[in-house]
Amino acid sequence: MTMSHNQELFDQSQRIIPGGVNSPVRAFKSVGGTPLFFKRGQGAYVWDADDKKYIDYVGSWGPMIVGHCHPEVVKAVQDAAAQGLGFGAPTAAELDMATLLTNLLPSMEMVRLVSSGTEATMTAIRLARGFTGRSRIIKFEGCYHGHSDGLLVKAGSGALTFGQPSSLGVPAEITALTTVLDYNDVQGLERAFAELGKELAAVIVEPVAGNMNLIMPKPEFLSAMRKLCTAHGAVLILDEVMTGFRVSLQGAQGYFGIKPDLTTLGKVMGGGLPAAAFGGRRDIMQCLAPLGGVYQAGTLSGNPLAVAAGMATLKLVQEKGFYERLARTAKQLTEGLSESAKKHGVKFCAQSVGGMFGLYFGAKLPSSYAEVMACDAKAFNRFFHAMVEAGVYLAPSAFEAGFVSAAHSEADIAATIAAADKIFAAW
Repeated sequence: MTMSHNQELFDQSQRIIPGGVNSPVRAFKSVGGTPLFFKRGQGAYVWDADDKKYIDYVGSWGPMIVGHCHPEVVKAVQDAAAQGLGFGAPTAAELDMATLLTNLLPSMEMVRLVSSGTEATMTAIRLARGFTGRSRIIKFEGCYHGHSDGLLVKAGSGALTFGQPSSLGVPAEITALTTVLDYNDVQGLERAFAELGKELAAVIVEPVAGNMNLIMPKPEFLSAMRKLCTAHGAVLILDEVMTGFRVSLQGAQGYFGIKPDLTTLGKVMGGGLPAAAFGGRRDIMQCLAPLGGVYQAGTLSGNPLAVAAGMATLKLVQEKGFYERLARTAKQLTEGLSESAKKHGVKFCAQSVGGMFGLYFGAKLPSSYAEVMACDAKAFNRFFHAMVEAGVYLAPSAFEAGFVSAAHSEADIAATIAAADKIFAAW
């Protein structure tokens, strides 16, 4: 039997790239098997190294909200590239992006462009500490905010997938300043503020958790967080790297009606290229160098190609009815899968918000890390591989949210549900 090109590439990669991949969750460690190496994407589809076509529900982990290789996005990048790949100096395009972000998200009075979500969250924490003069922060179990030292404590995403919520190489002295609470636990949050309020620089949260699968926030959870931060002088940071322009045009903060002090962005705002941002209250942002004493810098910040891709994408998502159609597509998918599983007696449930969705092999929708961990990860792994065989690519982990794009058609959704129905029927 001829070895697949995916296997050949993986074998070769493992010799010179740790684990054969450049980001851990790509290694398929939690689901088993050989990672797929993709060579092409178009609309709602991707093709692997063996030229097999898949309906794609990962979308580069969220950015491809208008689909792969949208002609307007591609042209914008080509036009920008023809003028120069980078300058390490200000450009008018950076101002255009900053203006658009502050217009779309009124809580962002000032904004700084960076290159990755990790860079955005890391700097937002530093900025909050510099502004308040305090050191301690609160995060929530299962939420992932990038791989900076102080945030790799009971984290989600790849860390959760591998069953190693913390990381070697992170000094205990740094993580000692991070208090980890249960997501959606209002009483726990209130107790923490009662005990530590004077020490707290910031609370950072995924307003919709997407790195321990999709977990919706209880309304009282977000409102209590806002009130407590205000009362105690702590900075509320909404990590909207995933939810920004994904759940609505105003992100999760607009969807749920909560105003953060700082916001971090990434993924969709880069249109598939490395771009991110953080921003918020003017008095906090003015603490950044060169105005203030909180240092941050980046050679590739505001890279013209990434800005061009992001601007083109953000223009497309502002079209009338875009988010209504996107949410309808995600809901059709989750409802169809749930109905099929129920018909065949499979313990399964699903939900969506905007263009994000979560699939759970459990009896009820989870609302916390503990409830996610109680779901049947082995059943998900079995389902994942069966769907891959059927030409449907889901996130290769039971602890990651999925994504639909504007390019997914009703026929794509129907084909996905039909594939799942055959799998559930044989369950």
